[in-house]
Amino acid sequence: MIGRQSDGIECCNEAIKLDPTYQYGWHYKGVTLHSQGKYDEAIEAFDEAIRLDPEFASAWNNKGYALYSQDKYDEAIKAYDEAIRLNPEYAMPWNNKGLILDNQGKYDEAIEAFNRAIRLDPESTLASTLAWNNKGVSLYNQGKYDEAIEAYDEAIRLNPEYATAWFNKGNALYNQGKITEARSAYDKSRELGFKGHFPDLN
Repeated sequence: MIGRQSDGIECCNEAIKLDPTYQYGWHYKGVTLHSQGKYDEAIEAFDEAIRLDPEFASAWNNKGYALYSQDKYDEAIKAYDEAIRLNPEYAMPWNNKGLILDNQGKYDEAIEAFNRAIRLDPESTLASTLAWNNKGVSLYNQGKYDEAIEAYDEAIRLNPEYATAWFNKGNALYNQGKITEARSAYDKSRELGFKGHFPDLN
């Protein structure tokens, strides 16, 4: 994987060398640097893509994600809001903004952000699948386990191999004392490769 990432950076650098004004080369370089955990360098690359194309909504969104990865929540929200302003039909920054609001304990606002992502991108795509799962987390954090399970089930309907949603569903069922159902959900998440901490159900 590291070799492939290095190759990706080299390809981006070569593209940028050939055309320093190629905003997509800078953007992809930022995505690759972010995947390596090099968040400051990623933000620099996204900033260059944005300098070349100030209306590059994806670069604003991914800059927000890099800032989020550094726990710079206020700056990340500003980047997501700019992506949304530039492309009001862009679902992913709504999902990403919801994650920050959830982390801040603003669960109702988070749910509204996830709902916006779902309305914009309702069927079988990454943004809506993530948003349903993340909406479930915000509902779970409010103790609304039945509603959380409904949200997780929708994420699973869109992507039956979404291991995290199966695990989260298991947590909600466990908190309701539905141990047999929780065990089934946890088993499914393990089968799909989830590596988190599972409660002792014995």
